[in-house]
Amino acid sequence: MPVPRRLTSKGSGRHPGQAVMVALAVVFAATACVGGGDDPADPGGGTVRIGLVEPQHLLPANTTESAGAQVLAALFTPLVEFDADKRPVEVAAESIESTDNTLWTVRLRSGFTFHNGEPVTADSYLNAWNHAAYGPNGNGGSYFFEKIAGYEDLQSLDPDGEGPQRAPDPKARKLTGLRKVDEQTFTITLSSSFAEFKSVLGYHVFAPLPNAAWASDGVLKEGFEEALIGNGPFRMKGTWQHDSRIEVERYDAYPGARPKIGGVVFQIYQQLSAEYADLTAGNLDVVRQISTENIGSAPDDLGDRFKRSPLSSFQFLAFPTFQPEFARPEVRKAISMAIDRDEIIRTIFKDTQTPARAFVSPLVAGARPDTCGEACQFDPVRAKEAYQAAGGPSRLQISYNGDGGHKEWIDATCNQLRNNLGVECVGTSESRFADLLTKLEEKTPVGMFRLGWSMDYPSMQNYLGPLYTTGGSSNYYGYSNPDFDRLVEEGVAAPNQAEAIKKYQQAEEILVRDMPVIPLRFGQNNFGHSTKVRDVELDLFGQVDLLKIEMAG
Repeated sequence: MPVPRRLTSKGSGRHPGQAVMVALAVVFAATACVGGGDDPADPGGGTVRIGLVEPQHLLPANTTESAGAQVLAALFTPLVEFDADKRPVEVAAESIESTDNTLWTVRLRSGFTFHNGEPVTADSYLNAWNHAAYGPNGNGGSYFFEKIAGYEDLQSLDPDGEGPQRAPDPKARKLTGLRKVDEQTFTITLSSSFAEFKSVLGYHVFAPLPNAAWASDGVLKEGFEEALIGNGPFRMKGTWQHDSRIEVERYDAYPGARPKIGGVVFQIYQQLSAEYADLTAGNLDVVRQISTENIGSAPDDLGDRFKRSPLSSFQFLAFPTFQPEFARPEVRKAISMAIDRDEIIRTIFKDTQTPARAFVSPLVAGARPDTCGEACQFDPVRAKEAYQAAGGPSRLQISYNGDGGHKEWIDATCNQLRNNLGVECVGTSESRFADLLTKLEEKTPVGMFRLGWSMDYPSMQNYLGPLYTTGGSSNYYGYSNPDFDRLVEEGVAAPNQAEAIKKYQQAEEILVRDMPVIPLRFGQNNFGHSTKVRDVELDLFGQVDLLKIEMAG
């Protein structure tokens, strides 16, 4: 969903599109059912309750899904954010400059401190990034540091293929491309030029960490992830209460724009219907994505508190291409042609999403409609003929996360595949998105599987590199094509965005030929809020803008 920011757990028109659930209800303590702003112990501004699924991780460099990213948006301030035209604008950085797109100089904005009072310095970034990139640390976001010089020397390869315990130690522990200039300035040398690198620095894996994070040089302190210390507008209140809640409170020493609320309770749900029920009952303030089960009634239930906004999400079905039954592109294309995207969007999603017949969100520069061609056109007769000719399996399984609202559309997809291909099809739910990702990482057989992706930064490269390059951070399907990898790298090394887009478009055409995943839908934010809050906005990443939201009274 994953993902990546970002693999997404949900899919009911996100991230990353996003949603599903199991029939387990969650019982919370009485304090969890108090509406925003009713706690007299709250700091000024009141506390807002936002629904969330259980994050897989919270350490910035290891968080590649949207639930964890929402929490990190409260706890950390990135070097850059994006304006209305999707251009990077410095926030924690005073300036980020390069004359050749290879050597970048970052000057930090003064006044930022961590939540324990430590000043944010150049070392705060260098130490965090070296830990993130060091292969044996196993950070899911390590991939995003590969453009920095010296990255390869921080990786260890297992020559026998028998697990990391057999791998030799890497050659180095620190990136040669990072250099401290002074307490507020550092440089980044890339292994090759990358015109869009400034945008990449807006992703949360590039967050700084305080001295308090480290047990020793390069070794993270045990338990740090449970009580993160960031540099953002909110600080952690207590510890991560797994499968229950994560609480944050306003950090009054924050030097940037101040939140209008005193804190946030991220209430964790295992069932979207329970999350929506709490919203309509006044026990929850924001539902970031309303499930397919409730999307039809939401306009009547919520009135003008039911909102929609653009979202960069991309929903797809993926194949374990390393398994023999899915190794042939002809099989994968036939399955795609057997799915009526328009029917599912009309009946299940009530036209709150749009069909995807391309691999890149239309919100991104260079994206083109219908690049998938005939492989994404519904044609059940040709699909069945092609499937049988290619020797497709007689039984299909689609795995999905039960905490994101996907059951209804997965069942509808299976029904179509049964009818149109003449195969057995079953949907299999994993109770949590984190559990599904763990199985995918371990290559546990799960059949086909759904994932969603929301961009980390506005570039075609962000939809192509992490998801499909060999060893990409969210390439859970084992897809590998040297020509695709080469074109993406040539796009990265292009002198400007226009030249990069030409290469990325050529790379996308290879995906059309190989079809490692089936594009299904581009999403939008379909969210709702209680009467207790106002000015609720969700951005292109599917995240609540925590600096704008405020109490209604």
